[in-house]
Amino acid sequence: MNKDELWESVLAQLQFQVSKANFATWLKNTKIAQITEESILIAVPNTFSREWLSKKYHHLIFTVLKEVAPEIKKIEYVVQKDFSTPSPSKKSSSQTATSETQQESFESLRVDPQTNLNPRYTFERFVVAPFNELAQASAWAVAKNPGHSYNPLLIYGGVGLGKTHLLQAIGNEVKSQKKCKVKYLSAENLVSSIVNSIRNNRLAGSNSIAELKQSFYHLDLLIIDDVQFLAGKEKTQEEFFHIFNALYEHNKQIVLSSDRPPSAIATLEKRLRSRFEGGMVADISQPDYESRLAILEAKARDINIQVSEEILSYIANRVQHNIRELEGAIQRLRAYQNLHDDPLSLYKVKSLLKDLTDTPHRITTPQKIFQAVASFYNLNQQELFSLTRKREVAWPRQIAMYLLRKELRKSFPHIGSIFGGKDHTTALYAYRKIEKEVQNDEQIAEEINLIRQRIYAE
Repeated sequence: MNKDELWESVLAQLQFQVSKANFATWLKNTKIAQITEESILIAVPNTFSREWLSKKYHHLIFTVLKEVAPEIKKIEYVVQKDFSTPSPSKKSSSQTATSETQQESFESLRVDPQTNLNPRYTFERFVVAPFNELAQASAWAVAKNPGHSYNPLLIYGGVGLGKTHLLQAIGNEVKSQKKCKVKYLSAENLVSSIVNSIRNNRLAGSNSIAELKQSFYHLDLLIIDDVQFLAGKEKTQEEFFHIFNALYEHNKQIVLSSDRPPSAIATLEKRLRSRFEGGMVADISQPDYESRLAILEAKARDINIQVSEEILSYIANRVQHNIRELEGAIQRLRAYQNLHDDPLSLYKVKSLLKDLTDTPHRITTPQKIFQAVASFYNLNQQELFSLTRKREVAWPRQIAMYLLRKELRKSFPHIGSIFGGKDHTTALYAYRKIEKEVQNDEQIAEEINLIRQRIYAE
């Protein structure tokens, strides 16, 4: 067989040994560039793919390849950017990109009114990397066996890291593979629906809250995004607890997302927190440089624009915390290419993305710290300065003291004075306590990290 037939045979076997999402991300856009008597050269689209395949999938690829071609003794990987199709002319490339832009915009608006799912959110479009690998693998397992693999599944992480994409990918996969009834809702929409139903009960004497709950009971998959918004809403939590139990007892899948782990959601009922923690809890952390570069390359390939590695590296170095901003940067470059004939230079990119890539100094104020801490724990800021010793207030107060010392280097006497003239030993105790917790408890460390993200968010 020729090299194309050989590689097709290898890929056909690899498809059954790696997940669909990983196959689409790392193997789909590869081919054999060259074959000698005992070695093979595999062309990959970018440097990150080369590193990933050589380190993570090399043994698997070599094993499968030896079964098909036993004479092969060596595999190497080479970056060959345009190996799949010849480059189109500038004009046709622009026209194609414009057409794809219009199609992509149409798709993004075509939300299914029955499920609230956006068809663009699929596993194939999700770039798998070390920072999100556990969450992606868990989501894929749920999509393949809803109600049995991990139930419930809760994915948590900071803003713009891909939680919503994964949640909707689960919904779209389940919907496409099975005749399942699926519903995706934000927690805010859930709260509004329950509040409106309760109000209708009181005003009209109807049974609308029972009707609302009944509408959930027939579902096979319920997806709730941003469940941290349920905190402090006692009646909503009570009704959702009954919905949760009814679905769970009938082996119906529940998928949730949050910006923090369940234990860090203040004023969340213990029984509901216990339900959330009873299945699989997976986090999405901050992407490292290699992951950011892979996301940029995948997005550029997805929307069919040519961007140099120098430019992609520049963006990956400057946009560090938010995948949405990475994608926004690529979209901005495409818009420029559609309107101008001149090629993109690094100088021009720096100008186009100035507002995205200007890294601000890490400067904050006590007020920003108070706002971030109070918001994270669903408190009124004034409660931080109250005299109560209840843990739901005392713990956030100690964290605020810790951050005043850690981020602003405030003296302990000054920190004590801010909190109603407390003795400096109180502030010192709070700092040492939180510092010890951060060192010994990964969950507390993640909690502090999420609060820091809020403090320094624009």
